[in-house]
Amino acid sequence: MQVLADSSDVTTTQLTKLLYGANTVGNRAALRQLRGRVQDKLLNHLFFLDHTDRRLLVSRRYELECLDLLHKVTILFLEGEYQLCERLLRRCLQAAREGDFTAYAELAAQRLRTLYADRSERVKYQAIDAELQEFRQLLAWEREAEQIVLDVRLAMLHTVASRRTVLPTVPASLARLEELHAKANTFNTFLALYRLQLAYAELVGNYDDLIRYTSQANQLLIEGKLNARRFDKRFNHFASVLAHLRARQAATGLRLAGEYVQDIHPTSGNWFYFYEHYVLLALHAGDYEKALRLLQTAHKNPSYQKQRPAALARWELLEAYTELVQPTDRLPVHRRSQLAVFAALTVPEYTRDKRGYNVAILIFQFLHFLRQRVLEAVLTRLERLRKYQQRHLRDAAAVRSRTFLRLLLLLPDANFNAVELEKRGVNLLAQLNQAPPVGEAEAEIEIIPYEDLWSFTLSTLRRGTPE
Repeated sequence: MQVLADSSDVTTTQLTKLLYGANTVGNRAALRQLRGRVQDKLLNHLFFLDHTDRRLLVSRRYELECLDLLHKVTILFLEGEYQLCERLLRRCLQAAREGDFTAYAELAAQRLRTLYADRSERVKYQAIDAELQEFRQLLAWEREAEQIVLDVRLAMLHTVASRRTVLPTVPASLARLEELHAKANTFNTFLALYRLQLAYAELVGNYDDLIRYTSQANQLLIEGKLNARRFDKRFNHFASVLAHLRARQAATGLRLAGEYVQDIHPTSGNWFYFYEHYVLLALHAGDYEKALRLLQTAHKNPSYQKQRPAALARWELLEAYTELVQPTDRLPVHRRSQLAVFAALTVPEYTRDKRGYNVAILIFQFLHFLRQRVLEAVLTRLERLRKYQQRHLRDAAAVRSRTFLRLLLLLPDANFNAVELEKRGVNLLAQLNQAPPVGEAEAEIEIIPYEDLWSFTLSTLRRGTPE
């Protein structure tokens, strides 16, 4: 264990030699057995985790209470302790009702029915059987709602093209979810409807609706109309922060993010996703120092390197932009080298994914070499931007990206003169300011608002032109 703690990237061969002296077939088999025993011991510690931290998912403790009771009931039933089984199943059924866990309520009711049938208790059997049928009907509606949301979400998480294809089908899905929630009126059907409403508003760019949905949900929670044991206010926080980012209310969103971050546990899988948008809010609000501090906080999280490669690439891009707008002398030497490597990529890492980061990478590369005043590299990146604009930014949804690239393409014509460039770009800048925000389904991600990047371009040229 100490070897692994000291060096997490040690190979199996190296570990075998360290523990047994040689990398033989028998020693490798011994290592596999040792690994299995250690893993089992570590997994046993899961039973002793503290689930009461308020920054964790609120439903976690209540769901695990139901599972714990069902686990104990299973063992007691096998041991023939039927009387104690009944008491625990009643407790589980009550906990499941209070937490709106329909699946666990159905399972507890099913086991009670079996228990009463075995003991020939007809009255109790009939009562629990009627309740069981109700749970099963609710469960059927909930599962249909879950299926609808998962199908739509799968399409949304794929390529930009697939997200555009699924958009016309979402209103019908929302209508069906409203029907299901009217019938079941459970937390699960509400959650399915609520999440798809948020996702659709985000995709089509109705960010005012997004803010309204999150505010309404928060009000329902305050009024006691939502199950406080189930509603994840952290998710609502994140949706609210995202809505303010997309609605260009970065200052308000940044303030809210500062309040909400206390409710998200650093070990949560959503912590990094929240921090990504926290950094974006800081960048959009023009608070670059805060963005840099937030990036440093993210790096200090022990789980930073455990993220998926795509997530790590997004963080690299966020860091690159944040450091781009910092004075060069404030950057450590090793970061300057990493930025140079990132800027020199021949093919952007997101090319195959088509998830909206291509333009951001190309723009960063151009601005990096513009700040370095390397004329040949600047002209090469401008040509790439021109080709990308012609091939991929022809529809209405790309108007902001297309307009900003047209601004950048004015640089050679203005001979990289900031005064001349500012004059030539007046009309295009006005168009950029007037361009409405578009939905996430079709948008290119703006790490820093294009208006601010244009100001950065002009200020860079005032300090010197490429040579």
